[in-house]
Amino acid sequence: MKKTYYSNGKLLITGEYTVLDGATALALPTKTGQNLVIETASNKNIYWKSHDSDGSVWFEDTIPFSAICDKEYIEKNDNVRNTLIEILHEAWLLNPSYIDNAKGYTITTNLTFPKSWGLGTSSTLINNIAQWLDINAFTLLKNSFGGSGYDIACAQNDTPLLYRLENGNPVVTTVTFNPEFKDHLYFVYLNKKQSSKAAIAAYYKRQNNINKTIPLIDKITDTVLHTTNLSDFARQLEQHEIIMSDVLQMQTVKETLFADFKGVIKSLGGWGGDFVLAVSKEDPTDYFINKGYPTVVTYEKMIL
Repeated sequence: MKKTYYSNGKLLITGEYTVLDGATALALPTKTGQNLVIETASNKNIYWKSHDSDGSVWFEDTIPFSAICDKEYIEKNDNVRNTLIEILHEAWLLNPSYIDNAKGYTITTNLTFPKSWGLGTSSTLINNIAQWLDINAFTLLKNSFGGSGYDIACAQNDTPLLYRLENGNPVVTTVTFNPEFKDHLYFVYLNKKQSSKAAIAAYYKRQNNINKTIPLIDKITDTVLHTTNLSDFARQLEQHEIIMSDVLQMQTVKETLFADFKGVIKSLGGWGGDFVLAVSKEDPTDYFINKGYPTVVTYEKMIL
């Protein structure tokens, strides 16, 4: 019998990094995501195949049940396999029956966004596995991949949301965010994927006096959520970039790559990769193409 599960991708509009320390973040689920198809197999193996959005296979392997139970990393240099075994092992600890009482599985994943875009290949996988095994996705994330969990919240919800951690526990509030000026918002891919783990590790090395920063981010998040004015929205994002530039001791992406852009640019998630949000009165597509960044997606096409 075939079972199929689906989870949404994600974009973090405010609160990157600081959400780990309790700041309130505004996050948006995307129209694209990933599904997981489970079929019964044999030989106490999982026959795994992962497809990119163009249908190409980006990962394929056979993983014995024993490797999952024993957390056996056969290919030491295969980070994808190792990460997958880690997730499946932690899932087994939360629900042993999927291994202990099974003959085997054929598992297929299908992304509907390009894997390189960084919209949540790992978080959508973790949430899909949690749905399949009826376990807590936030716990599975914490025990395996790590991170704040906002991406799991996006995977599970079809509307914009506010996300924060309270005593380490996720607090998710769905909200209405459909700004009148959304036609002036564009998502631009920076041609490289950012490692969430590396970005978080770098943040923890640099964060100082973060308790003073969190109220500032919270205020910006609240204003961004409620303002009906494009200029005010843009100013808030610009202020967010200035604050985080100071925290991270890094130049903003606008200073680094787009100093002559007539508008505001804000990093989304880990700085230095994935997508940025461009706020512009005019369609900036030609500007970014001329700069070597041809992937420019409108708000309407990107956000669920």
